[in-house]
Amino acid sequence: MKRRLAAASLIACVALWCAPDADAARLYRWKDRHGVSQYRDQPPAADELPASDVDVVRFRNPPGALVRLRLESRSGDYQAWADNLMYGPVQVMLRFKRDRNVYGLPALPASAIVPARSSVLVATISTTDPLRGNDFELLLDGLPGDPAAQPRSYDYRLPFDYARVRVDQGPGGSFSHSDPQNRYAIDFALAEGTPIVAVREGVVMQVEYDFDKAGLNREKYGGRANFIRILHDDGSMAVYAHLKPEGVQVRTGQRVRLGQRIGLSGNTGFSTAPHLHFVLQVNRGMRLESIPLRMFGPLGELKFPSVH
Repeated sequence: MKRRLAAASLIACVALWCAPDADAARLYRWKDRHGVSQYRDQPPAADELPASDVDVVRFRNPPGALVRLRLESRSGDYQAWADNLMYGPVQVMLRFKRDRNVYGLPALPASAIVPARSSVLVATISTTDPLRGNDFELLLDGLPGDPAAQPRSYDYRLPFDYARVRVDQGPGGSFSHSDPQNRYAIDFALAEGTPIVAVREGVVMQVEYDFDKAGLNREKYGGRANFIRILHDDGSMAVYAHLKPEGVQVRTGQRVRLGQRIGLSGNTGFSTAPHLHFVLQVNRGMRLESIPLRMFGPLGELKFPSVH
């Protein structure tokens, strides 16, 4: 019998990298008559029109971004805010892509924790010398979870409701479970459309449900899959990945109970066969890491070789 390969998706970066939003943080840039670069969230007045062209600053959040950078002009300085649209905390890192005659307070790169559905001022961008022209571009990276979280020991149940358990790839699997995000992941071989249930109570933090392709082309399908991320009360996050297109049956912000049906298994993303990729993750300081877990089925605890 030909062995099937179940591949894990790189869920960590889905919809979280962002640059500023073109609508919420549009800035106009021009050089005045003295050659000094000016930035403003409104175009210059007629009597301020310079000899040079006026540019709209080139910042934009990608569609569906869940963490957004917002710039606000304040007395010649620019406040860089991180807006978190997720129902759980995120860690952000703000950095310069270009920085001529400007500096950040605090100095960039600067990190901040943004609580669920909140905004945090990450840094203020100021001009080093107001008589000289300046230019800058900012990048904001975001990652779900609070690095201060302290996961507690917990006995997890199976993420489905029938007794037969087949694991295509366990913790440390060489095919796709060798990176820190997936080292302790488990790939369960499940027929497409198998009901998936929550292994623990928590809040739905992130979902993706409309991806309908699969294959082993990592460039095309790596980091893409239908999935659900659920935040637990101790700050750990469970990811249920490779779900069926339109197979997500919960919404962001919803609190789910232990054993509640949340979706349908599938074969989407970096994958060649229907399966469920399950992993427990924490944020360890702008990096997601999977952590070991104890999971129990009808016949007792699932046992796997030790992973180092």
